[in-house]
Amino acid sequence: MYRMDQVVRDGDPVLRKQAEKVTFPLSEEDQQVTKDMMEYLVISQDETENEKYGLRPGVGLAAPQVGVSKQYSSILIPNEDVDGQEDAENPFFFKGTIYNPVITRQSVKQQALAGGEGCLSVDEDQPGFVERAYRITVKYQDEQGEPQEIKLQGYPADVFQHEIDHLHGVLYYDHINKENPWEEHDRTKYI
Repeated sequence: MYRMDQVVRDGDPVLRKQAEKVTFPLSEEDQQVTKDMMEYLVISQDETENEKYGLRPGVGLAAPQVGVSKQYSSILIPNEDVDGQEDAENPFFFKGTIYNPVITRQSVKQQALAGGEGCLSVDEDQPGFVERAYRITVKYQDEQGEPQEIKLQGYPADVFQHEIDHLHGVLYYDHINKENPWEEHDRTKYI
């Protein structure tokens, strides 16, 4: 499992690089990185465990954030974070790693998290709205290299866009209006 001191911080050039596509079958190194990233997310979302290891809670971790400039991100979105999602047998809306993801469709309607976004790689808070597409369709490959497609809206769409940005050298605060960071727009839904 990764620790906070192994998460690459803002200012490291790997966070601003275009990551390389992943080839299949996955290398042993990529399999291990994937396993360690997901373990970080699972433990970071457990209040007792994350305190024990000094982890900041996260719902996503991209390979560049652990120094690997390849196109994959592990994502762990609890059902409790998604409106109307309750399933006692499966507590997660999404749990997995997306390889070579591409956003193939996105809505004109925008959204932004009401309190702004954060990032495990950005220690200093960057206040402001991060406007993103409200609905998206993402095509990606799973661990076996099989093509997958998922349609998302609201908070899960935000998480996926944040993680996909990491694969293209973009950080969340790049989307914030520098002159008026909390400016609201009619076309945007604040969630």
